[in-house]
Amino acid sequence: PSAAEMSEICEKNNRNVAHGLAWSYYVGYLKLVLPRLKDLISEFNRANNNLLKCKETWKLHILLPMSCEIYDDLQKADSHIQYWKDLPALQLDRAGTKWRSYKQSIYKILGEDKKLNYCIVEYAPPLQSLYAMSQDESAAFSREDRLEQAQLFCRTLGEILQRSKECAGCYRLIVYEESGDSDSHFLSKEILRHIRQQHLEEYTMCEGNHEPTTFLSTEPSILISDSELPGPLRSDGF
Repeated sequence: PSAAEMSEICEKNNRNVAHGLAWSYYVGYLKLVLPRLKDLISEFNRANNNLLKCKETWKLHILLPMSCEIYDDLQKADSHIQYWKDLPALQLDRAGTKWRSYKQSIYKILGEDKKLNYCIVEYAPPLQSLYAMSQDESAAFSREDRLEQAQLFCRTLGEILQRSKECAGCYRLIVYEESGDSDSHFLSKEILRHIRQQHLEEYTMCEGNHEPTTFLSTEPSILISDSELPGPLRSDGF
């Protein structure tokens, strides 16, 4: 088949969805906000007693559940995750809209040690689109299609961001599968696991002296590593 015929086959079988969503998310959002994130955190710190102290860990945590099930209110996903404040809004003229506003939220996350940990976190909205497609009969998008495209979206997004000089050091992708047991605090534990990992990776680079028992309560941290990207797509699924 010709290139045009192959493209048509892929479109009819929903094989191009994830690739387009990943590029749209990057070009239309991440490429705009991530290069400016550290300036916004600096502005936030000036008004909030330098709460987010460690510059090497000023990152956006991006949640990527393989189920594509996304909560508009993170507290409904896990009661140990509570909204606290927003970073200052980034306002840009965009696609005919004057002063379109982009903002990220800071959450308080309660650890098993009962300490509060602050971090900038949000879901990747394109996964919500994949979930909605799987619920819409007219999309002809099965659960298996959704899982395959979710994997491809995460892999493609990771590759795009790794090549992006503008976004380097400003994000961490948290790819996960929901726990099969009844742990209602799985998500908060997963986020804190990433924060602890980043703490170990970046501790020696951080400015000032930090007590190990209180580090997480003051400094959000996040990077992406090659080992955490989704593996190759498999025909038999998970």
